[in-house]
Amino acid sequence: MNIRALRKTESAPMDLLLDADPSQTLVEDYLSRGICYVAEIGNHIVGVYVLLPTRPDTIELVNIAILKQEQGKGFGKTLVLDAVNQARARGYKTVEIGTGNSSIQQLALYQKCGFRICGIDVDFFIRHYSEDIYENGIHCRDMIRLYQDL
Repeated sequence: MNIRALRKTESAPMDLLLDADPSQTLVEDYLSRGICYVAEIGNHIVGVYVLLPTRPDTIELVNIAILKQEQGKGFGKTLVLDAVNQARARGYKTVEIGTGNSSIQQLALYQKCGFRICGIDVDFFIRHYSEDIYENGIHCRDMIRLYQDL
């Protein structure tokens, strides 16, 4: 798998990005301010993530998605670790990430990759999304915030 920054002449893989974040408005906003990376196997994009500078010395991993047929093969972990390495190479001191309270697999993955829970943004998904989100039979209401110092 090859991971690279999206070229300025390329369109972001919106279908894949919207799998991880169903708000096109939010996705377009952070794409305009962040750096989009794609993971390819051959000429096919199988994964994506976006790094978004938020504060001095801090960058946030705001979207990470893997094609459904490629999930469960370790690609998600590879992308998270690549994002951490990209942040470190760019001189950032902290990487942050947020995920839904119902995103059980993602919470486990991020902690396995060295992230620690630092807070909860109560009712984040209620405030920012017009449709209710359910995962794993759980109503996604709160954003669990995690960080990793580099």
